[in-house]
Amino acid sequence: MDFFNTPIEYLKGVGAERGGVLRKEAGIATFWDLLNYFPFRYVDRSTYHQVKDVSYVEGSVQLKGKIVSLSELGAGRAKRLKAIFEDETGSIELVWFKGAKWIKNSLQIGTLYRVYGNPKRFGTAWSIPHPELTLFANVAHEKGLQPIYPSGEKLAAKGLTSRGIEKLTFELLQQCNGKIAEILPSTLMEQYALMGREAAYQAIHVPRHQQETNKAQFRLKFDELFFLQLELLIRKQVAASKAKGYEFPLVGEPFQTFYDQHIPFELTQAQKRVLKEIRADLRTGKHMNRLLQGDVGSGKTLVALLTMLFAVGNGFQAALMAPTEILAQQHFVTIQELVAPMNLGVAILTGSSKTKARRELHEQLENGEIDILIGTHALLEPKVVFKNLGIVVIDEQHRFGVAQRARLWKKNTSPPHILVMTATPIPRTLAMTFYGDLDVSVIDELPPGRKPIQTIHYYEQSRLKVFAFIKQEIALGRQVYIVYPLISESETLDYQNLMDGYEAITRNFPRPEYQVSIVHGQMKPEAKDYEMQLFVEGKTHIMVATTVIEVGVNVPNASVMVIESAERFGLSQLHQLRGRVGRGAEKSYCILMTGDKVSKEGKKRLETMVSTNDGFKISEVDLEIRGPGDIMGTQQSGLINLKLADLSRDGQIVGIAREAARSILLDDPNFEKPEHSYLRAELKRLLKSKPNWGKIS
Repeated sequence: MDFFNTPIEYLKGVGAERGGVLRKEAGIATFWDLLNYFPFRYVDRSTYHQVKDVSYVEGSVQLKGKIVSLSELGAGRAKRLKAIFEDETGSIELVWFKGAKWIKNSLQIGTLYRVYGNPKRFGTAWSIPHPELTLFANVAHEKGLQPIYPSGEKLAAKGLTSRGIEKLTFELLQQCNGKIAEILPSTLMEQYALMGREAAYQAIHVPRHQQETNKAQFRLKFDELFFLQLELLIRKQVAASKAKGYEFPLVGEPFQTFYDQHIPFELTQAQKRVLKEIRADLRTGKHMNRLLQGDVGSGKTLVALLTMLFAVGNGFQAALMAPTEILAQQHFVTIQELVAPMNLGVAILTGSSKTKARRELHEQLENGEIDILIGTHALLEPKVVFKNLGIVVIDEQHRFGVAQRARLWKKNTSPPHILVMTATPIPRTLAMTFYGDLDVSVIDELPPGRKPIQTIHYYEQSRLKVFAFIKQEIALGRQVYIVYPLISESETLDYQNLMDGYEAITRNFPRPEYQVSIVHGQMKPEAKDYEMQLFVEGKTHIMVATTVIEVGVNVPNASVMVIESAERFGLSQLHQLRGRVGRGAEKSYCILMTGDKVSKEGKKRLETMVSTNDGFKISEVDLEIRGPGDIMGTQQSGLINLKLADLSRDGQIVGIAREAARSILLDDPNFEKPEHSYLRAELKRLLKSKPNWGKIS
């Protein structure tokens, strides 16, 4: 790999200045980086259009003809160069707004050119601004497909346009002959009909035809995803062999008593299936590291409680960690009510717990009087010492930092079993990638009797209609959430802000007939809790809030969720907010309010919300719109480092790559076979630079 580690400055045509820009702007520091700087699309240069057809062609056109005249127009900054270009069917203007003098001197009137660009219409005339021009005499040797590389202003200023990068890549490929080693065993190559590795690099950068390019892309995407899956599966194996979990041989009396006598409703088949998967982990003594996915309202908390009761029944303690005090309090109240008839010690610890109460709690925890401790980040403090911690449940785990979660492992002599819960449904391709080193359980059905929430999109002009509907629901004894994206005015953003909204609501819903609460992130915790409590107890009819109520409030009587400036929210957040209603027996509604101007992407989000309540379908659309790094919050974490594969579009390849990785590990877990030596070397290189995510998820 020494050749490929050569600094990019040493490639012919680069040098120190260009090398510096390539490093800074494109992350290209070595020959290998340039080789893996892939085109994002291709232009078919085998097709030529005629000038008369320009108005009918979508996107860019390629023309063959001559420049018949040149003229400079305007002065100063408004100066531009205009050329009349014609073929046998007509003429079109070519226009340059920058570099007019240099371009004018380089053009030859009456000489045959190839012109490529995106035509624009001004009045009745068509023109091509800043076209790409090539003397036709130099075109004959070019291939049909031309790769288009990502570039930018700073790269282009150094001649590193797409064309400039293409030339450098071509230069590098000339030197690569025989140097790109094959890293996959022949069995895999044959099984999945994969193109050779060196041929794939050649074909992706110097494509002859689309079919060849497709094969090259498949091969290189497969490589990326295969090694990622292999890495995750190995981490999972290592974690399982190193971290022996506590063995829970018994179902235990607390579980049995609760299940037989106190469970509030019949479990769904999905909940039963998940509990069996958890029980199987705990019985064997292998260390459980399981992700529990379930849509809003699917009954994850009940599964979490039953899991913690397994620990208690085997003489261990359990902890549940939530990201906010409100959510921790909600879990505490729910669990305390559920186990009230049983002789169990349930306690809560948050940042606002008083010093005296903390001291008592620390003592009770160490002597084993507390069976289940619920809390926030406060559980991670060194002073919090358990007698015998067996299971930790982490709710909404993506809100906790990696280092924070790792500290949970040190709360006992052996690491406690981990159950990670999320109400943000994750597309299958992402779950396989981000949580490939965890076992994944899914609660994919809602408890019987839950009515689907009706979602409606209204524009601003329908506001009075919405207010009338809210009054109608309040008259029926229901409660309403109204959520805003901002707390105070912003000069740059035209969001409907919370304070203006609160005033408008109190004008339209006057006291004493209507009582309105307000909650936002800048309030003191005690003021926020007081306002929330009023709403929970039904003393206020309307809760005006920011997204602080996204998680943690359970008000079965709330039947309407109004989301202001809904186009400003992400799909996942809209779905979470919608999940605050529909928790009681009454039909519930989610009303998405927007201004008249909504972007194409915004419209897609709103249409998705209106068309489905299925969190997994919503997550697939979210992945398509936002990309995996944004959804998982790992754009900067180093976990995603895919140059070519796209998790939102390459789900099928993810599945194939995972299956291939699994079969290799089953056949040769230590890569001892001679044909797997390159696999071993490549894995060693990859594993050097990455953190151990499996241990701390």
